[in-house]
Amino acid sequence: MSGCGWPSPGGLFAPLSSLIERIPFAPAKASLDALNARGDVHTASGQRLSFVPPPGDAMDYETRIWTRGEVSTRPGSWHDFFNALVWLSFPLSKATLNARHVAAMVVPTAGRARGRERDAMTHFDECGVVVVSCDASLLALLRGFQWKALFWERRSDLARALRCFVFGHATYEQLLQPFRGLTAKAVLHEVREDWLCVPLSAQLAEIDRWLAGELTAGRCVDPRAFHPLPLMGLPGVTADNEDPAYYDDEWQFRSGRQRRSV
Repeated sequence: MSGCGWPSPGGLFAPLSSLIERIPFAPAKASLDALNARGDVHTASGQRLSFVPPPGDAMDYETRIWTRGEVSTRPGSWHDFFNALVWLSFPLSKATLNARHVAAMVVPTAGRARGRERDAMTHFDECGVVVVSCDASLLALLRGFQWKALFWERRSDLARALRCFVFGHATYEQLLQPFRGLTAKAVLHEVREDWLCVPLSAQLAEIDRWLAGELTAGRCVDPRAFHPLPLMGLPGVTADNEDPAYYDDEWQFRSGRQRRSV
């Protein structure tokens, strides 16, 4: 990845690594043709996916994907560029999100423009991360907002037993210039220890299947169900967190209510 000029704060760009090794590090240079040549992806409605310039008509974004397989992608937009890369990296999950958005559009929302379910799915689509670990105690610290214990006291265990797979395309964009308070919305998943040693491509495929299944089953539909994960606390994201005092910043590493397990 370094040979392509891609940053790698804490290795959080790893899920996109097979793509970014072959695509120039700039959305303006990465033509839509290049993105469209990277895989044979289909929507849940059976449409072959393609990335197209914004058409400028009145059709809803999600409806266009469902009915035509067209993902509106603005040239020169990091946000849209990362969205395309996530489609190629997690095709089943993105297709399931699109299907659920379309289904939710026909349900009355009591005066709300989008509804709670669509809000939750959008939050995860933009800022989601899948956290996997073979050590349940690490996931318990995350659920309990025990940030210094997790990120500092268990630092060596994080490298051995925990992985973060960024899903949200807005989070990828923000990671280009990480900032104090950068927080993702996490779903947690416990795995076997040997799972952490399988090739990245196999890990991504399994996460994609698992996440798509969770979404199909109607989970992840409450914005409060996700676990906040302050990404700047992860080792390697910033040199500042090499000092234990970094985790005394209560504005960034906040305590919080216990949340439903996801």
